[in-house]
Amino acid sequence: MTLSQYIDSLKGKRVTVLGLGVSNTPLVKLLLDANIALTVRDAASPEKLGDRITELLQRGCRVVTGEDYLKDIDADVIFRSPGIMPHEPGIAQAVANGAVLTSEMEAFFEVCPCEIIAVTGSDGKTTSTTVIAEILKAAGRTVHVGGNIGTPLLDKADAMSPEDVAVLELSSFQLMTMRTSPSRCLVTNVAPNHLDKHRDMDEYVNAKRNIFQNLPHPRVVALNADNEITRSFARTAGDGVRFFSTRDIVENGAYLDGGTLYVSKDGHSEAVLPAEKIFIPGLHNVENYLGAFALLNGQVSLEAMARTAQTFRGVEHRIELVREVRGVKYYNDSIASSPSRTRAGLRSFKDKVILIAGGKDKGVPFDTLGEDIKEHVKALVLTGLTADKIEKAALDAGFDGPLIKKDDFEEAVLAAAAEAKEGDVVLLSPACTSFDKFKNFAERGNTFKKIVMGLS
Repeated sequence: MTLSQYIDSLKGKRVTVLGLGVSNTPLVKLLLDANIALTVRDAASPEKLGDRITELLQRGCRVVTGEDYLKDIDADVIFRSPGIMPHEPGIAQAVANGAVLTSEMEAFFEVCPCEIIAVTGSDGKTTSTTVIAEILKAAGRTVHVGGNIGTPLLDKADAMSPEDVAVLELSSFQLMTMRTSPSRCLVTNVAPNHLDKHRDMDEYVNAKRNIFQNLPHPRVVALNADNEITRSFARTAGDGVRFFSTRDIVENGAYLDGGTLYVSKDGHSEAVLPAEKIFIPGLHNVENYLGAFALLNGQVSLEAMARTAQTFRGVEHRIELVREVRGVKYYNDSIASSPSRTRAGLRSFKDKVILIAGGKDKGVPFDTLGEDIKEHVKALVLTGLTADKIEKAALDAGFDGPLIKKDDFEEAVLAAAAEAKEGDVVLLSPACTSFDKFKNFAERGNTFKKIVMGLS
């Protein structure tokens, strides 16, 4: 089905779009351009949405805003923004009344003319997605990157060719209602995350599993053998499973052995490159590359894999070196919105760092983070709503270094800078979402970079 055919199939139906965010904005334009009877619902106030509401109303769109935006949904088709949970009572009632619940991403799966490769997991999704795309580009492929990484692709589907490849980062929220799956997928790892949104850990795990539940045949599923949950996925993932591991040799997939990354097929192994030649630091990045290699082995050359690993400079906001001031290096790891991500970031540095952490709670415990703070942090600066919880986890673990709490984000960064001496590293790695002070992790990271660039 083409995009035009898909849009035509909605004509004569009552369509509702839930959430006027990044992923749904191009969708709304497509629907209005096709004269679809459209209602847009958003939790934000009319004042916050501002001119966007005026434009929608001028184009004949019905708009419902505010805290009751999910009340009395009357629709044939509902497009859900990823952050709006499908079990919300208003949505559940509409579905019970006969509405079809879908999303911009699910529509893209229906109309995409080329192969789709998808990545999910608790940590490492963005880097792994980007690495896969860079390797494919190095192999000469035309690549379209999107999904949870922030670029909607639905409105671009008609410009894609069958020879292209779409590489998608998919969140648990996007996967919850997915009824189709990519031909190749990677699950980086699964650990407690987003438990402020998901009803329980089982719901979160099942959402991740859904990335391969509807896979066509033949299929490739790359799974982290070092993670208990992802390793267990192999029982239901079919015959196309490829494992990757930093601990053990695997017969089909990719692994680290003696400081070198290998790919393997049916027990036959080939070296790709030494781990020390990977440009971006940290064992977690070795893991990211192993996942990508396992997924792409046989589809691209080893030379394309190795060249990418040696030249790719990393994803913005992921252990990104901002600048060095008076011998102090400042790193932006704002994308680390969970304790496990921050733990991986801390372990990327040989010496103890000055850590800036804190933000909005995701319902995930901080006790394991406390242990890493004790081992890898020389001074701890806390800010945001979770400051007290992280402080308790650190002190319970035995952390005895300087501990500073500042509610204001800029004051926290300046306090970390004042604590730093020549040779130190200051790392922003919040272990929490940004929504207590910022609209997303990118705004938080950019704010950090602006403050650091103003240091003298």
